[in-house]
Amino acid sequence: MSFDPLLALYAAPLIVVWIIYIGGRKRHESRSLLIRDAAVEAGLIEPASLHPVIDHARCLGCGDCTRACPEGSILGLIGGRAELIEPTHCIGHGACKAACPFDAIDLVFGTETRGIDIPNVAPDFQSNVPGLFIAGELGGMGLIRNAVEQGRQAMDSIGRLDGLGAPDMLDVVIVGGGPAGFSASLAAMEKKLRFLTVEQDSFGGTVSHFPRGKVVMTQPVMLPLYGKVNFREVSKEELLCLWQKVAVDTGLAINYNERVDEIIHEPVGFTVVSNRGTYRTRSVLLAIGRRGTPRKLGVEGEEQSKVVYRLIDPEQYRGAHVLVVGGGDSALEAATSIAEEPGTSVTLSYRSPSFSRAKLKNRQHVERLQEGGRLNVMLSSNVKSIQSDHVDVDCQGQRYSLQNDAVIVCAGGILPTGFLKKSGIEVETKHGTA
Repeated sequence: MSFDPLLALYAAPLIVVWIIYIGGRKRHESRSLLIRDAAVEAGLIEPASLHPVIDHARCLGCGDCTRACPEGSILGLIGGRAELIEPTHCIGHGACKAACPFDAIDLVFGTETRGIDIPNVAPDFQSNVPGLFIAGELGGMGLIRNAVEQGRQAMDSIGRLDGLGAPDMLDVVIVGGGPAGFSASLAAMEKKLRFLTVEQDSFGGTVSHFPRGKVVMTQPVMLPLYGKVNFREVSKEELLCLWQKVAVDTGLAINYNERVDEIIHEPVGFTVVSNRGTYRTRSVLLAIGRRGTPRKLGVEGEEQSKVVYRLIDPEQYRGAHVLVVGGGDSALEAATSIAEEPGTSVTLSYRSPSFSRAKLKNRQHVERLQEGGRLNVMLSSNVKSIQSDHVDVDCQGQRYSLQNDAVIVCAGGILPTGFLKKSGIEVETKHGTA
């Protein structure tokens, strides 16, 4: 067979490209293996909420999902197939599913070993109770950007209901003034619906209680009546400032410090009973958080005023001896922000051997402060009692007495299941299901 120089001329660049491609794939896989093995070794294997499950029979390893994720190395390619390599860092963007050209990704809640209670919600955000809708964190979407989008979309569904515009009732009562409720309220204004928004807390809802300077959003989002918010790496303060401006510019009014106690299903619509009034409405949108009642430690001395369940401002703890209890992002952010205040002595206590539910940047922040002597970390520990001037903590079988002025418990909350069931909403424990 004769040598064809023309064929060689065309084939050579293709061979070079193929070699570069294969080399890149191997480097990507080696890096993914290192990240996955490190996560397994550290015990960081349980996703906090919504996360992808990849069908390897459909996945062809194109890598589109790994590039689409805005959080970094959450997905990687191993053995020519996509795999969740840093499960605890996944915060449920869903960009991976949208990017997959082979429909090989499902987004699910919970795992076989860790169930998550989720209200049953249809794709139009309507619960099993007709006319009662759920959006945002309560439905499993803790990400602010997703909650804002869900609030808008839920109001689109409400705007299509029959019976709107009745003179003797509101079109919708929106319960919650956080990201989903704020967005839904603007959408209701845009649609000229008769609505009322109530928030049991102050302006900003749960967001207002985040630590000072906390980055709360990393992707652009669309706000009804305002347009696209192009912030990137936006802090809590910047977001609340924007919300305040939008509320003033649009004339949006929210009833703050008003708590809904009961939702009564009527033959047509609902009666919503709060601590300040009773309202007749065609529909209800629950845009409340999952926190519900703060989870308590159940130890001696917990009833003292120095024990709180959320951080308002780190500055108030200057010069104090503080114990922070918990292992999620809120606990780590509280501990690190207080530890950076002058004169503080901060201990972070967590019952498990690793911070498996916290984001990498928060864990790294804890490690830096711990190495610098600014933060005392006690893993595999439990608070035994809280006294007026000290706390007793058991750490790996050894008892410690720590000088103490304040205790901040960041152990999450108990889902308001009783309120939901009383309203007729079905709640299901998800074990790796959509």
